[in-house]
Amino acid sequence: MDDLNIMLILPEIFLALTGMGFLMLGVFQGNRSTDVICWSACVSFVIAAVLLMKGDWSTQYILNDMLVMDQFAGVMKLLILLGLIASLALSVQYLYQERIARFEYPVLVVFAGIGMMLMVSANNFLSLYMALELQSLALYVLAAFHRNSLRSGEAATKYFILGALSSGMLLFGISLIYGFVGSVDFTTVQNTLANLPLIPPGVVVGMVFVLVAMAFKISAVPFHMWTPDVYEGAPTCVTAFFAIVPKIAALGLLMRLLFGPFAPAADQWMQILYFMSIASLVVGSFAAIAQDNIKRLFAYSSIGNMGYAMIGIVAGTSQGVGAVLVFLFIYLAMTAGSFSIILFMRRNGLAVEKISDLSGFSKNNPILAYSMAVLMFSMSGIPPLAGFFGKLFIFQAAIESELYVLATLGILASVVAAYYYLRIIKVMFFDEAADPFDEGMNLGKRVVLLISMLLVFGFIFSPNTILDGAMIAATSLF
Repeated sequence: MDDLNIMLILPEIFLALTGMGFLMLGVFQGNRSTDVICWSACVSFVIAAVLLMKGDWSTQYILNDMLVMDQFAGVMKLLILLGLIASLALSVQYLYQERIARFEYPVLVVFAGIGMMLMVSANNFLSLYMALELQSLALYVLAAFHRNSLRSGEAATKYFILGALSSGMLLFGISLIYGFVGSVDFTTVQNTLANLPLIPPGVVVGMVFVLVAMAFKISAVPFHMWTPDVYEGAPTCVTAFFAIVPKIAALGLLMRLLFGPFAPAADQWMQILYFMSIASLVVGSFAAIAQDNIKRLFAYSSIGNMGYAMIGIVAGTSQGVGAVLVFLFIYLAMTAGSFSIILFMRRNGLAVEKISDLSGFSKNNPILAYSMAVLMFSMSGIPPLAGFFGKLFIFQAAIESELYVLATLGILASVVAAYYYLRIIKVMFFDEAADPFDEGMNLGKRVVLLISMLLVFGFIFSPNTILDGAMIAATSLF
């Protein structure tokens, strides 16, 4: 193995250098360079994606086995880069409308992106922690980006305190595992545990702490309490970013942990994830019904979606992991499309967030109303849209692993969730028309919405292309 094969992390190195370049440009040019840096960052993500796709995706270790590059890491990084491009393209216009256009925003998104890409390549608990903190520190600042808003400050404070708590739990869990195994390297931990007749209780406790920290990051119940408040309080462009990208990276890291160092303890972690999956489905489905703020509704919706993703992980097979990857791809497309319309919701220059603000949207802006309706149908899993297939593949994997109760609960939760998605459609098409929204949807939002619609509709014509790629990526984990 060539430990110095730096080409394997060329996209991350490229983004780190461009991020520092953007920081220098911002310092010299001031906030008037914000839109230039935003669009330049989008271009740099595209270049990073090209470098990634041209790289070697066979399983290789780098930097003294601290990082690993394989098919799974390649696919996850590609999803992260797509999410970063979409969320940054959605943000530019909003930053200027809310008068918070500061050059630090795209720089923070770039550094958060580097952290996320390193997370899914981690092959050591130390590299995992460093990557996770690089992402988290940028996200804490982004949550508080609207400095003059009390709600934004409150959201950021909650997020920071709970995030710091989860980081502490992660470190405590890692220290317990190190104490019992004598190594923080994923491969060594896995081999050591596999050769023991019984997993030591201390390792199980350490694993539970690590899983609790990861549950915070993906906002799985019962560690979801920060999500609705942060989604509601943070600037909407930051909410879109939170909804689209960090969940994907955290789930990628969770799967890397569960099928890597924690694979010999599968009997123990499956019980934890089984409970968290059911709890996330129930809370995500029922709590969303009572919401009148569309950002809070999407917070609970994302909690429910993490519940579906965990069903695929509990299946414990490469088919289950492949189904999760397909689900994440579809989730990314639907969420990005939905937020392109939520960010359009402005009256008299002010952002509006109530579901009732969409009243009669179909009469004032039929194209966007029908686009939103398609996305809501897809999210509620109505065939033949992409959202239906995302859930179908996960339920198939669960049934093949004989998780009949979990699959049934997932289907029932999907029926409940359909109520609040369809309620948005009812408000748009059947309620008395409210005042129209301000005109002016910039090119970034239009392109994101168009691509999102193409993916939601187009998936039916070629589902196997994405499914086959996901299955190959999933196999590299096992």
